Amino acid sequence: MARTRGRRQPALDDASLYLNRELSWVDFNDRVLQLAGDASLPLLERLKFCAIYANNLDEFFMVRVAGLVDHAAAGTLPSEGRRPEDVLHAIADRVRALETELEAILHGQLLPALAEQDIRVLALHELTHEERGRLRALFEREIFPALTPLAVGPGRPFPYISNLSLSLGVNVVDPETGEERFARVKVPEVLPRFVALERGRRYVALEEVIADNLASLFPGMAFSEHAMFRVTRDADFDISEGAEDLLEAVEQELSRRRFGDVVRLEVEDTMSVAMRETIEQALRVHPDHVYRARRPLDLADLFPIASIDRPDLHYEPWTPQTQPRLDNEDGRVDMFAELRRGDILVHHPYDSFPTSVERFIEQAVDDPDVLAIKHTIYRTSGDSPIVPALIRAAEQGKQAVAMVEVTARFDEEKNIRWARSLERAGVHVVYGLQGLKTHCKLALVVRREEGVARRYAHIGTGNYHPATARLYTDLGLFTCREDVTADVSDLFNHLTGFGRPARYRRLWVAPAQMRDRLVDEIRRCAHEHDAHQPARMVLKTNALVDRAVIAELYRASQVGVTIDVIVRGTCCLRPGVPGLSETIRVRSILGRFLEHSRIYRFHTMHGDATLMGSADLMPRNLDNRIEVITPVDDPELVSEIDTVLDLLLADSEGAWELDGDGAWRRLRPDEEGTALSSQAALMERAVSYAEREEAADRREAAAERRLVRRAQPGKPGARSPEAG
Repeated sequence: MARTRGRRQPALDDASLYLNRELSWVDFNDRVLQLAGDASLPLLERLKFCAIYANNLDEFFMVRVAGLVDHAAAGTLPSEGRRPEDVLHAIADRVRALETELEAILHGQLLPALAEQDIRVLALHELTHEERGRLRALFEREIFPALTPLAVGPGRPFPYISNLSLSLGVNVVDPETGEERFARVKVPEVLPRFVALERGRRYVALEEVIADNLASLFPGMAFSEHAMFRVTRDADFDISEGAEDLLEAVEQELSRRRFGDVVRLEVEDTMSVAMRETIEQALRVHPDHVYRARRPLDLADLFPIASIDRPDLHYEPWTPQTQPRLDNEDGRVDMFAELRRGDILVHHPYDSFPTSVERFIEQAVDDPDVLAIKHTIYRTSGDSPIVPALIRAAEQGKQAVAMVEVTARFDEEKNIRWARSLERAGVHVVYGLQGLKTHCKLALVVRREEGVARRYAHIGTGNYHPATARLYTDLGLFTCREDVTADVSDLFNHLTGFGRPARYRRLWVAPAQMRDRLVDEIRRCAHEHDAHQPARMVLKTNALVDRAVIAELYRASQVGVTIDVIVRGTCCLRPGVPGLSETIRVRSILGRFLEHSRIYRFHTMHGDATLMGSADLMPRNLDNRIEVITPVDDPELVSEIDTVLDLLLADSEGAWELDGDGAWRRLRPDEEGTALSSQAALMERAVSYAEREEAADRREAAAERRLVRRAQPGKPGARSPEAG
């Protein structure tokens, strides 16, 4: 029965019912910044959150803000219909407020607290005479040769400023003629941003060292001013659907990316109006896109300092555990035999990536009965064994296929290098479908067993990237169920060939039918809900933006379905609005690990559905990407997922809740309550399982030894075969 019967229902095409995507993202980065200001966290972890905040903001300007600037210049409206100029103004106001908060946290809290721990980032005036001498010698020996001063004047146009590069602006004065010129010195990216006077303790920003030695760069000149500035350019691009060679088209767009329009100019707060206007005019930057900040700029470069080896200032070390079903005394479980016993679910970083995903691929390479290995690569890293494993498989004559997404944003060049290495080794490399990014996370192994080919698959929520597997929470399902693996095989054939499956048996695949199946499931819950048999949904995603999905959630709420949304970043849904979304709660979890898994859980008295996969609830995922969501059927694995969701919904340490006005409120435990960290609880749970399995293994081994002793005549405690 509808809870809102008799109440006028709002029109779901009303734009006011949906929060702005860009401003919601800014709120997400605000939550990251709040972690930097959280005094309960380890000091260097707080500094790392400052760097994460800054890095996030760079990407936001390069892509999202750049898109709004394009809309404003073209006089077009984004899909949500709000004027881009209005959104840009709101973003600027919000970001400026957050930058002020960032400076207060960094300079008012973190740097003084680090100094108390004997870790200092020093200004020139804080150095001893001896230290400045050492830095001058270092400058002449290592820094000076890497610098190129570029003056502006007759015949010398303003230099090109590359994206995200840090520059020192200098007003250089000729003492003899009084002529003054602006010059730019780029802070070289090939050198460490913070120079270690004493590693792990005393650091000086590289630009400070350069500024202290300007006389070497401009001999015989005087200086009326110097100040730092930094440029952010439009770094997004689209590949034409008519491009005949995708790889070549991506490489051409990458070269154009360097010359994208400037969408943000950061200047040191001490810079004079005259110097700032010189830079603004030369770069054609609107004053609204200029952001003043206290030195140092580019706080993303704080990562090395945040990684200083001071265990007392970091989180307790965490070692991912081997999933119990993949563990034995010699660590060489036969994964194929284990999968024939039933599906396996892994949850990184609580479960080990090397002893599960990497082991799966490596065993496939080493197994003479394996005929083919197929893999999607969206993002990976140099320390991943997966790419070398595919190369070894090709060298052994196995059919090795890599679906490499060369348009994965900001990893394009790296992926092109991987693709070419794989091709040279004989791996079949496919670059995806025009107009569609391949974002699904799939691995397929085809093995010869008793005269027939059997398929094994891994379907994940995260990239095959060893580094992020230690930092991101992601699920992975291993299965050899024929209905699922046949779908995976069909999808690979679709990606590499020219066919299109008529219908997938179990997988939800975008853009073919994922939104339709998701909407159908939401409607099923709404249809089967009543007061005596209530329905419930839990959706865990990185972003909830798609209006069609949000509208269906609103309709389900209007008939009383209980809906919990766990969203890490952007959320355009307004929860708790009378007559619209009263039964919807939205929360965000941020903490030590980046919440990255996507889980969709639907429950009614007539049937449950639990799904996981690669897709967020955004138009780009549902319309413009190859995405895969797989059902999880095994009751034990469903129970495991339910436990994860229950812990996330009970979190009171790293959780925020969203209200209908778009404001996020950080949750705190009750006065008598104990704070619960879902991530800490999941770490403890993983260790507990591992210890329990280890104890069981010891008991089993001891029992086997006792049986052996009993069966050996002449040994103490041995019994004869005739003994009862």
